[in-house]
Amino acid sequence: MGLFSKRPSAIPTDMAEWPFMENTQVRAFNDAAPERICSCMPAEWHPQRYVQLTWPHEDTDWAPVMRKVTDCYIRMAYEISDVEQLIIVCPQISSLHALLTERLPKRCIANIHLVEIPSNDTWARDHGFITILNDGHYELLDFCFNGWGGKFEATLDNAINHRLYDSGLLHGDYCDNLDFVLEGGSIESDGRGTLLTTSQCLLNPNRNPALGKVEIERQLLSRLKAHRVLWLDYGYLAGDDTDSHIDTLARLCPNDTILYVGCEDKNDEHYAELQMMKEQLHTFQTSSGKPYRLLELPMAPELRDSDGQRLPATYANYLIINGRVLMPSYGDEELDNRAKAVIERAFPNHSVRMIDCQVLVWQHGSLHCCTMQYY
Repeated sequence: MGLFSKRPSAIPTDMAEWPFMENTQVRAFNDAAPERICSCMPAEWHPQRYVQLTWPHEDTDWAPVMRKVTDCYIRMAYEISDVEQLIIVCPQISSLHALLTERLPKRCIANIHLVEIPSNDTWARDHGFITILNDGHYELLDFCFNGWGGKFEATLDNAINHRLYDSGLLHGDYCDNLDFVLEGGSIESDGRGTLLTTSQCLLNPNRNPALGKVEIERQLLSRLKAHRVLWLDYGYLAGDDTDSHIDTLARLCPNDTILYVGCEDKNDEHYAELQMMKEQLHTFQTSSGKPYRLLELPMAPELRDSDGQRLPATYANYLIINGRVLMPSYGDEELDNRAKAVIERAFPNHSVRMIDCQVLVWQHGSLHCCTMQYY
């Protein structure tokens, strides 16, 4: 371990004891916290200890836009470390230490821990641990990450969790689940035993080809301590190479709410599919048999790469941290503000902050894809 990588002191479990949270934020955050049950995959709005970033470097596909993507990551690092601990995985810590010290205030630096680990890419959501609360203690589930169905090399990324756990920073027991392919961006939890996912991703034969839907659902329920799975059968984004991760389309929120991506333009290639997704969401019921409160996000502005291919920009790819929601923006002030207003309705007790993610979507991901939270 190196600079900033010392093991942090014990972090209080009572949010009111967290010194870096304003009292008004603490009260509001506790009001929105999910029910505490003995075993579950916590909801993302559950009080967090850390968020992980895996930093971009010259040996990744980010090389042509290193300055822009580094600026975006520094902004993410600022927003996260301003309110909670931040773990940064990077291949060489001394240069990143110097950069962060130059660009971030001391209060943020105090919350940052650098761990030197090589990586193929930067999508921590999909190669990071998935945390489970099991009978009152946390377990860190290390699933197999195969580069979204073998599309990209992922050997280094798939080894990050073991090395990160050996750093001593994480809170919880290591659990080997490498016999099952699963990415964090493909599942959502309400913290009360309900999972939301897409059939296009989890039933794709490029993940777990020997298993059908019944067996995959059984594995999810058992490993993630859930009691039911809501399968979304429609919805996609052009340019998406994750096979329709749920965090690009629909997100579970407090108070039995689902935020989802809509499309109003009948001439848009997404219109028919997202209309069917909307109709299916209206059929979903909570565990108590009531309909969900559905809030529609606007379709993000149409962004294309240098070859004219459409990029998978989505407002659903936001990150929930302690007292804040960090949402991606895409350079269209009207649409960005419309999306922010919808997210504020879903998270009235959080401060919603925009981060320009146009450079992230250039590599077919966005803000939530870059991050993984720990409890």
